[in-house]
Amino acid sequence: MKRFGKWTVGGLAAGVAVCVGCRSLKEEPLSAGCAFPPALTLYVSADGPLATLEAARQRIRELKAKGPLPAGGVEVVVRGGTYYLPAPFVLAPEDSGTADAPIVYRAAPGERVVLSGGRRIAGWKKTDDRLWATELPDVKAGDWFFSQLFVNGQPRSRTRLPKTGFFLVAKQIPDAPSPDGGNAPLKYNTPCHQFGYAPGDWSPAWTNLQDVDVTVYHFWTDTHLKVKAVDSDKNIVSFVDPAAKQFVADAFSIKPDTPGARYIVENVFEALDEPGEWYLNRSTGVLYYWPKPGEDMTRAEVVAPRLTALVQVCGEPAKQRAVEHVTFRGLSFKHCHYEVPPGSVNNVQASATVAPAIQLVGARCCALENCEVSQIGGYAVELLGGCRDNRFVGNHLHDLDAGGFRVTSGDFCADPVGKNPKHLLNPWWRTAGNVITDNVICHYGKRFASAVGVLLMHTEGNTVAHNHIHHGYYSGVSVGWRWGYWRSISRDNRIEFNHIHDIGQGLLSDMGGIYTLGVSPGTTLRNNLIHDVNANHYGGWGIYFDEGSTHILAENNVVYRTKFAPFDIHYAKECTVRNNVFALGRMDQLARTWTEPHESVYFEGNIVYWKEGKLFKGNWKDTPYLFHGDPKTPEKRATKRTSTSTFDWNVYFNPTQQCEEVVFDGGTWKEWQKRGKDVNSVYADPLFVDPDQGDFRLKPESPAWALGFRPIDMTRVGPRPLIQQTAE
Repeated sequence: MKRFGKWTVGGLAAGVAVCVGCRSLKEEPLSAGCAFPPALTLYVSADGPLATLEAARQRIRELKAKGPLPAGGVEVVVRGGTYYLPAPFVLAPEDSGTADAPIVYRAAPGERVVLSGGRRIAGWKKTDDRLWATELPDVKAGDWFFSQLFVNGQPRSRTRLPKTGFFLVAKQIPDAPSPDGGNAPLKYNTPCHQFGYAPGDWSPAWTNLQDVDVTVYHFWTDTHLKVKAVDSDKNIVSFVDPAAKQFVADAFSIKPDTPGARYIVENVFEALDEPGEWYLNRSTGVLYYWPKPGEDMTRAEVVAPRLTALVQVCGEPAKQRAVEHVTFRGLSFKHCHYEVPPGSVNNVQASATVAPAIQLVGARCCALENCEVSQIGGYAVELLGGCRDNRFVGNHLHDLDAGGFRVTSGDFCADPVGKNPKHLLNPWWRTAGNVITDNVICHYGKRFASAVGVLLMHTEGNTVAHNHIHHGYYSGVSVGWRWGYWRSISRDNRIEFNHIHDIGQGLLSDMGGIYTLGVSPGTTLRNNLIHDVNANHYGGWGIYFDEGSTHILAENNVVYRTKFAPFDIHYAKECTVRNNVFALGRMDQLARTWTEPHESVYFEGNIVYWKEGKLFKGNWKDTPYLFHGDPKTPEKRATKRTSTSTFDWNVYFNPTQQCEEVVFDGGTWKEWQKRGKDVNSVYADPLFVDPDQGDFRLKPESPAWALGFRPIDMTRVGPRPLIQQTAE
């Protein structure tokens, strides 16, 4: 990818930041900290009187017991080093600061501070010419298990089969029989306790099957299964808990010949055959490792995650008590484990039940600034009920088994009758007004592939802007989260100036660079750069309006090089898509899978450019419906409408096809226009500077100018330079 320089899409005026006709994100100073130095500084160091964060927290509590903190507040400066946490660091309402007297936990200037939830592993002994081993009594006792291992700071691979690629489920064995005795197709969401495997994929020689983890990738979820038994004669493996879906390759109507889903098998001792691999035996507590060249196991620093959480900010929304004005700055959070609990297989979209390393409940005006969160077994950060006006700025979240940020007011499962959970009627439980900006979120979903870079669920008024989100296996940003047209509290969320790329990576389906779901009035997707989106069977879309997406504005986005359409609607209502560039979809460019008797989208002033695949895919037919122009007298003002999608003032072009060769939803360009579509649009070369290299600036002679196309500013996409303020 050619890095965007100082230019704007739509103009050649270098260095000029232009975004005509749109309300841009307010450019606030990215300074960290308060405007005045702290009144008191406490120092934490391994050899100091305050050796832990807990000790500093207790000292602050003692100060507050004597009276209010002085203006300027308290700064806890942590000296460099790795601090192995014995338990999560917990903050309660009594640990709050105030606007005039905030509390800041920060790394000492120029020093690296690691807060680790891991445990160092020693006692290594050589077992043969390849392997080293050590005994872990906590594992043998059933008190500890982990799926990550780090040697000298680098992740090492748990044994995996196949070594590359995937196995395929060979036979579906659903729990429920077919209604007619075996011939009628079953629904995809039929539970399954077992499946058939291809001969040779599983070996009868494998030992300790209770240690084996199976991960199945299908549809938009990943399913995590514990082995119950293997029938080597029938080539059938059964599991302790059932999957919620059949083990199929993204097919909704299951027939006997439906291809099977992809899956991998991990933690098999017999697969330990390469340097850098490891295996953990739960029953004996023995950890085996094959060192890489140059690794001396008598001196190596080996760490495995021990804690399942690192920081917990615990306000009490039910009592109207918040944790307020606390900031973490410049710290590194590492090594946190998550294991699927008994009775669960984590078959949930977006891995929405996977626990975070840093969790906030009832937090207000708190912040995480310029921190690193990495080598985490779940989500990095989660905001639950009652979190308002918090800031997450300039952080680096990477090497995550699940996702980056998850923001929700609580229960993410939609009520089937369209009513919000009762606790969400209480403003103290609503999560709103949080800012997630200028972060790098990358290499996520490494174990829980359906996790999202930034996930907004049942929350309002948040800003997700200037982030760089890349190399995940599912959506980059996801917002909304009520299926259909039921009332939703998701509204007024701003997704702006984000750079999202290299997501999907061909693993799952039904995902997008930016994914929306449900009614979300006031939500805007603006000035985002999205490219290189790749799904498995279907759904590698750029901007994806899924079920019930309503009253959403998408404008000034540049979306290109997607496997499927750069823009897709499943079903939606009265969304506006304008002044975007949609380019170079491989399979198709504009997709809609469901038509309903209402206006779904106003598609105006966009540029669509492609070289392969279809222009339109899906159902773009119109359905007659009554439009009531006057709500006071609908019987008098009702008119019959036929347009369920409005297209106009667009530019279309395929350099390999003449206009007469292009199919516009089953017909010619003239037939498309006779249906009232694109009456003022043109089929003409938009004259991009270099679209093959991702340069979508428009030349001065572009025909788009005459149609009113406005410049799209790409110079401000992604993280901005931070102005550090330190009170040294």
